[in-house]
Amino acid sequence: MKELRSLMTRAWLLLAALFVLQSGAASADFPAPDVLVKSTSEEVLRFVADDKDLRNGSSSRFIDFIDTKVLPHFDMPRMTRLAVGKSWRQATSEQQKRLVQEFQTLLVRSYGAAYSAYRHVTVDVTPLKVAAGEDDVTVKSKIMLPGGAPPVPVDYAMNVTNGGWKVYNVVVDGVSLVTNYRTEFGAQISQGGIDGLIKYLQDRNSKAPQAPAAPAKK
Repeated sequence: MKELRSLMTRAWLLLAALFVLQSGAASADFPAPDVLVKSTSEEVLRFVADDKDLRNGSSSRFIDFIDTKVLPHFDMPRMTRLAVGKSWRQATSEQQKRLVQEFQTLLVRSYGAAYSAYRHVTVDVTPLKVAAGEDDVTVKSKIMLPGGAPPVPVDYAMNVTNGGWKVYNVVVDGVSLVTNYRTEFGAQISQGGIDGLIKYLQDRNSKAPQAPAAPAKK
């Protein structure tokens, strides 16, 4: 059970960050943030369970699904900025653009490599009441694992942009996606600056995708 939980935590750190979210303004005309998290999570899990090519080992099908159905509604520029941290201000506009592109590719490829861990799980989203005028919320959920394993808590930090509700950070089982990558990226920037980080991401993206190692809790 410990191995299964470890696998799910590793996979879901990437999965959760991309379980987002059809665009829409913060109004009664669009689903609430918790409804969006639940419906989109269930859509992805159905795809994983039902797609024939995916069952036969075609991770590219999953990558295409995320790229076309989910990622366009995700605030990758803000996520990248938060992950890079204070060094973001040192980057030129062209470097920032390349960082966003490479980080996006890294997430999608890592996500696709871990797809087999997403079968036979369900998502339990805690109902959320959004106050009038509130533009920053946390949607809490739990990943229910098979076999009676303890659930994995997943919290989505979301705010309202011109494109509607979007996730800007995810905390999986106590591990922040943004903080985790900020530590990794900071080490690369210390060694080779912004260009060094871009090259590091390019090198990782040029290799066969792999699910990420489990980050240590602090």
